[in-house]
Amino acid sequence: MTTSNIQPQIKPRQLLLDMYQSAVDAVSAAKCLPQYLAAIPAPSGQGRTLVIGAGKGAAAMAQAVEQHWPGQLSGLVVTRYGHGAPCERIEVVEASHPVPDEAGRQAAGRMLAMVQNLTADDLVLCLISGGGSALLALPADGITLEQKQAINKALLKSGANIFEMNCVRKHLSAIKGGRLALACAPARVVTLMISDIPGDDPGIIASGPTLPDPTTCADALAVLRKYQIEIPHAVLQHLASGADETAKPGDPRLARNQHHVIATAQDALEAAAATAIAAGITPYILSDEMEGEARDIGLAHAALARQIARRGQPFSKPCVVLSGGETTVTVRGSGRGGRNAEFLLSLATALDGFPDIHAIACDTDGIDGSEDNAGAIYQPDSMRRAAERGLRARAMLDNNDGYGFFSVLGDLVVSGPTRTNVNDFRAMLIL
Repeated sequence: MTTSNIQPQIKPRQLLLDMYQSAVDAVSAAKCLPQYLAAIPAPSGQGRTLVIGAGKGAAAMAQAVEQHWPGQLSGLVVTRYGHGAPCERIEVVEASHPVPDEAGRQAAGRMLAMVQNLTADDLVLCLISGGGSALLALPADGITLEQKQAINKALLKSGANIFEMNCVRKHLSAIKGGRLALACAPARVVTLMISDIPGDDPGIIASGPTLPDPTTCADALAVLRKYQIEIPHAVLQHLASGADETAKPGDPRLARNQHHVIATAQDALEAAAATAIAAGITPYILSDEMEGEARDIGLAHAALARQIARRGQPFSKPCVVLSGGETTVTVRGSGRGGRNAEFLLSLATALDGFPDIHAIACDTDGIDGSEDNAGAIYQPDSMRRAAERGLRARAMLDNNDGYGFFSVLGDLVVSGPTRTNVNDFRAMLIL
């Protein structure tokens, strides 16, 4: 099929939006969770089922449990403000993300108290999704919430990747790094997870509250020093002592527990690929675990798109190139950003109006960073329209103001909270 045959049939903007929606739908709790519930044995004897959890998808996951679990249940989950879902038997608490707040601290404390004194006959269903690290904010003894907030803010601006950030979070917490599972013992714990982690390591998702942790206090201290983050004396003392370590692999108290990753970035990308095929476009999945500075990933994607458009290498056009993962932004400016808007503005400046290349970049949770948009769309005329409106794209990129750039153009993607989260979704359409 030639480009001239297909271009009149394709509405690039709509196809990009359709692929994003397909990606999100594929990793929703309603679609992914019921099949796993069906395989979990109900509690034995007089045992009861307790549901706990945290993350941007936690409320939707709890709702799916209520709709499909055959027996009695009760519990508590915590999700981000605006990401709740109506539940009848499981309480849903909303708290702050990405910087934790008092509501999250109180919810985490209640959850930890709720799992005390369980028996071996009891079953704990733990529902975990991305964002749980900030939402389960229960500081370790001797550390204040304010200290955790300050360190979290500094990490978010530092360019640290999710593995480094969650290593620190685990070791400043009274609930993460397997500690929640230890508190549930001797009950059986089954953890169901929607992964927002490149590579889908279950112990990293939401800082692994019910999974063993091989990292140490010394590792966490090394991360803070690597990024030159100010360390309060109480935090330094806590980490340097190594006295309050996380649960480690092989701990016999975790032997009966199980975990399942029920939705991933790869699932989302494959769903988007199917939508492209249905539209007559050949899809190529570049990677589901791309990491690095958002603007650098944008430059690399722009170079790839030009090579395809000019040379037909490594793929022939028309095609769509899909990628996922989690980029980072080292904040140097004062603009309204978000890593997907930053990626897309970097791509825009590099392509600079190159014809027949369209792109979308969105977070699958519907929120790009801390803004009200999921991401944005780039079109071949974006730079021309920006210049007509007096926008200086490169200066706005230097100011981390991707949101401002695409807002003026009317090209923000505003989906609202999706109540799931497998991180970034990117698609480049080359016609």
